[in-house]
Amino acid sequence: MRLSKQRTAENHRRIVEAATRLFRQFGFDRVGVAELMREAGFTHGGFYNHFESKEALAAEACEQVFARANAALALRLENRSGSAWQSYVAEYLSPEQLASPSDDAALATLAADASREGPQVQSTFAAGIDEALNTLSGYFAERTPRSARVPRRVARAQAVQRLSTLVGAFILARAVQRANAELSNEILAANAERGRGNSRSRRPKR
Repeated sequence: MRLSKQRTAENHRRIVEAATRLFRQFGFDRVGVAELMREAGFTHGGFYNHFESKEALAAEACEQVFARANAALALRLENRSGSAWQSYVAEYLSPEQLASPSDDAALATLAADASREGPQVQSTFAAGIDEALNTLSGYFAERTPRSARVPRRVARAQAVQRLSTLVGAFILARAVQRANAELSNEILAANAERGRGNSRSRRPKR
């Protein structure tokens, strides 16, 4: 029986959503096609009706999850207040986020795996990271009060540094979470505190 375009699109969406959940939790390499199709409620054989390869699915899943994460980041920073970034960092580096990562943390949960993936996945990562940096640099350049504003060039450098620190802290804390929860929490707390300090930082010298 031939499926309608609407039903085919819905099945496609379910597969991508299942992939985002599994990839975020286990990484790309530890999730097989049969497993993710089972998670979506389909048989293994139907996979290639939707995707030419697992990498193509991984790229689409990353594109979708980054779109949601970057939209959430933009919404969070929309009011340009000094506390907006502080609040975002506190939630990103919370024990709850570490235990059950949301879309917001996908960059941290999948970054190591992406380094071993092909050009489709890495291109999606590059686009997602660049969009996040554009959002952050806009925030750091234009946030109030006016005396705290910085040139775009400086704001872009700040954005790269802050995002790198945020993602790195999450990866380190997650890497030792099961073996040494105290150390994991120490890493989270230290970087969350640094985020609070950054939100009150003075305008850097040119």
